[in-house]
Amino acid sequence: MNKKEKPIVALIYDFDGTLAPGNMQEYAFIQAIGKNKDEFWEENKTLAKSQDADQILTYMFLMLQKAKNNDISLKKDSFRKFGESVKLFNGVEEWFDRINAYGLQKNMIIEHYINSSGLKEMIEGTTIGEKFNQIYACSYLYNVDGIAQWPAIAVNFTNKTQFLFKINKGITSRNDTKEINEYIKESDRRIPFSHMIYFGDGETDIPCMKLVKQQGGYSIAVYQPRTRKKEEAEKLISENRVNFVCPADYTEGKEIDIVVKTIIDKIKADHDFNELMRVHKEKASNASE
Repeated sequence: MNKKEKPIVALIYDFDGTLAPGNMQEYAFIQAIGKNKDEFWEENKTLAKSQDADQILTYMFLMLQKAKNNDISLKKDSFRKFGESVKLFNGVEEWFDRINAYGLQKNMIIEHYINSSGLKEMIEGTTIGEKFNQIYACSYLYNVDGIAQWPAIAVNFTNKTQFLFKINKGITSRNDTKEINEYIKESDRRIPFSHMIYFGDGETDIPCMKLVKQQGGYSIAVYQPRTRKKEEAEKLISENRVNFVCPADYTEGKEIDIVVKTIIDKIKADHDFNELMRVHKEKASNASE
């Protein structure tokens, strides 16, 4: 990053259980195929166990199978239509513009990313689909008629971490396997890990939350109020895997709003301090020549 440019802060979110209650398939898709959510996820769990398969790939398979059996067309627009029904936690719709404005007040750039095992096309259909710089999530291959026919990208708890390095290095391609493995000096990376804030709610987020925290960034375990998720989130902070635990209420003045703004303040202060040291070192170096 050019030292004269505004520092960039990346806010990286899981989706299901982090920005929205439950799983995105449960709002319209599962109803459309005549199932309830418990039936669908139990069938997925059973299939994955019987085949010793990844549960992300099996849910993507089941969606295709169930849609075909119920004469439901799964084009990109169909997924986006299902996404329109997804309900969000309190304050989420207003969150992005408010945090962006706060960043500008601090002379910083705020960017938002999704890192999810949900479906990219459904997320794009939500009311916040256009708020993200990039959506890293599962997606399908489409045939000549534009109908989903096979998984293109499946995002599980381990390969979620690759997208953190793509954000870190400024790689926009989701299918890149070359640049991601090339050596880039820490000082030349677009967004250092120390400028990342990761939001997650469950087991699939643990590797990312821990990695961001270990690399000097900040991880927030989010939980839905009045559920057992609070106990799971608090366990993560006691195990030193996250920095903060907050209820999933993104309304201005609520805990997560205060925590994120405080982190942004710290990142700005650290950036200014490091820049000041750099300038003084340059002065000393020039004076000695």
